Amino acid sequence: MKVINSKISGVGYFVPDNVVKNSHLEKIMNTTDEWIRERTGIEERRWVNDQKLTTSLMGTYAAENAILDAGIQRDDIDFIIFSTLSPDYYFPGSGVLLQRNLKIKEIGALDVRNQCSGFIYGLSIADQYIKSGMYKNILVVGSEIHSGGLDKTPRGRAVSVIFGDGAGAAVISATNEDEGILSTHLHSEGKFAEELALIKPATTFWIDKIIDDENEDGSGYSPVMNGNFVFKNAVIRFEEVIFEALNYSNLKPEDISLLIPHQANLRISQFIQKRLGLDDDQVFNNIMKYGNTTAASIPIALKEAMDNKKLKKGDILCLAAFGSGFTWASALIKW
Repeated sequence: MKVINSKISGVGYFVPDNVVKNSHLEKIMNTTDEWIRERTGIEERRWVNDQKLTTSLMGTYAAENAILDAGIQRDDIDFIIFSTLSPDYYFPGSGVLLQRNLKIKEIGALDVRNQCSGFIYGLSIADQYIKSGMYKNILVVGSEIHSGGLDKTPRGRAVSVIFGDGAGAAVISATNEDEGILSTHLHSEGKFAEELALIKPATTFWIDKIIDDENEDGSGYSPVMNGNFVFKNAVIRFEEVIFEALNYSNLKPEDISLLIPHQANLRISQFIQKRLGLDDDQVFNNIMKYGNTTAASIPIALKEAMDNKKLKKGDILCLAAFGSGFTWASALIKW
């Protein structure tokens, strides 16, 4: 009996046309281009300015590009995994909306809420479904619209300058070849959940409490982040989970052909690159152009890396992420 492996057969992405440069934020947030670049590496990001664009619709555009890249038809997709922290609705999830937008058969749709680690979590789920023989082609999507939930006043500048909007998607397919996903590794540490979070509105602070709270001024409805604490944990967990993946396959850092980290902060990526002893051509970053697009960042970067001929057959690709939850994850792939 042949062994079933799972491989990334197609990748696509979509970003809004509206480019927001640091110079624009200087006018509204009491910040500077120099401050943003120095601390994050970000030069610009995309923010939705078209009211017709939704998280699921951007995910649809990315998915269509991934399906085209895979060379399959829409109805070849057996299952949908949709990762996002910014769904169209509180419920239902965006996965079913994507299925509707694609006008495909009535397949299962699963939503993943693991923020920055969401795409790798989705990839891990797809990998297991494929290897079990349950499905042959799974669509994994990460899509985010952060801009509508950001505090764009000086009060929110430490967080709001970081995030951008965008969507990325990958088709994960069954193969009998010696290629594809070697392993995935998932972790969480919920005791630090509130260090990077959007606390309300929530079922613990819902409509009746919002109406009755005379002191409610809306200030609690934007993301909060303990930046230094998140940075210190991120660099530790990134390194740990990358080595976990390498050790699992008896590989070393020098065996990595390309590392694509979640695009959270260029300083984190550079720190990890130095710790692993990797050259510049072994790490791909595009946070400069898009900011942190959370669940979308890895598939967007992966597609750009592919377009720039950064990967060839047989290469070892490592994906790694850390984010809210805290959650962190890695995937090791033989291209």
